[in-house]
Amino acid sequence: MEKIIDSGAEAKIYLRNNKIIKNRIPKSYRLPILDEKLRRIRTKKEAKILEILSKLIAVPNLIKKGKYELEIEYIKGKKLSNFLDKTKEKAKIAESIGKNLAIIHNYNIIHGDLTTSNMIYKQDLQSKSNLRKDKLYFIDFGLSQESSKIEDKAVDLHILKETLKAKNYKNADKLWKGILDSYKKNSSNSNIVLKQLDKVESRGRYKQQF
Repeated sequence: MEKIIDSGAEAKIYLRNNKIIKNRIPKSYRLPILDEKLRRIRTKKEAKILEILSKLIAVPNLIKKGKYELEIEYIKGKKLSNFLDKTKEKAKIAESIGKNLAIIHNYNIIHGDLTTSNMIYKQDLQSKSNLRKDKLYFIDFGLSQESSKIEDKAVDLHILKETLKAKNYKNADKLWKGILDSYKKNSSNSNIVLKQLDKVESRGRYKQQF
């Protein structure tokens, strides 16, 4: 049984046998030889980053890598963009977001599209202990990259902040403060990154004037 659950510019996402299949689709506007090379390189890069991150934070496990296709663990949880305004766990989730992001930035990994739509909140009840074990998963690393550039880390934060203002505007300020506080505690160079974030935002404000 297979169904399409998402379709973007670069890939189609299927749910097949309770697993996520991410297939990078060919682009007719590119030369075939270039198209094949780009799809192969980007698939390989995403697989590598998933494997690195699986040792650092909660991400879906990579099950299998094909030439242009990844088979990934299906995380059955709630998409954060639809859940965040309704939950009483806002402070806890904000802390997890900031911590996870700081950790991957410490290892010079950039998400590239860090929105609440690319986060899954999974609530598990441990039957033996009867305790809840909640996890926040980062997903969709199709635009991710390895980079030590402070600008790239600042842009990750900027995208997240703009997403909160657009999708969770009623709680955006409190959420952002919680994320930043946690990021500062866990980041190895938060002062430099946040200074660069100010510059990124200043450039955006400058463009809006013209």
